[in-house]
Amino acid sequence: MSNAQNTGNEARDMRPTRLRDALRQARIEAADRTGVVVELRDAEVARLEILNEALDPLFAEVPEQVDLFDRGVSQGETPRLWIDVVAHIVMGRDKRIYRFVQDTRFGRIVLAESHDVPVIVDSVTGYVARRMIEREHAMVAMAAAEPVVEKKPRRRGFGMFVLGFVLGAVALFGLALYASLKSF
Repeated sequence: MSNAQNTGNEARDMRPTRLRDALRQARIEAADRTGVVVELRDAEVARLEILNEALDPLFAEVPEQVDLFDRGVSQGETPRLWIDVVAHIVMGRDKRIYRFVQDTRFGRIVLAESHDVPVIVDSVTGYVARRMIEREHAMVAMAAAEPVVEKKPRRRGFGMFVLGFVLGAVALFGLALYASLKSF
């Protein structure tokens, strides 16, 4: 019986060791996957920063009074290079292709997609030019739509005030006279 007990004890001792080894191996694999995900995200951010630097000459030409563009790399779950509040560049699924997208009220549209930085820079240049023209048209439309207000002479308003004051005083005097005659 002692052999049977020894065999049973050995089996019990080996199970936790196997589970412990399996847990250790699973933790190592999870850490490797996490490391790969972090490395992929870092690679995405690095590629977006390279593109951001390639856009520096374009944005150096944008006049200072034009405040449409707020460029920068956000490092969230999905890193993005923002051009303005509605357009940004994100890496494609293969993490090597740049995808220039714009959010519209009808959904997201892809403006350009390429592996090459110069192609995306050209697309962003065209987008920036179109946005600046839209801004100019909006400014002209706002200036044309401003209503012309005629200034009315202030004397007429003041005269109406004096007339109202005099009529109010006469009415009060008449009311007081009526009340005093009624009391006699």
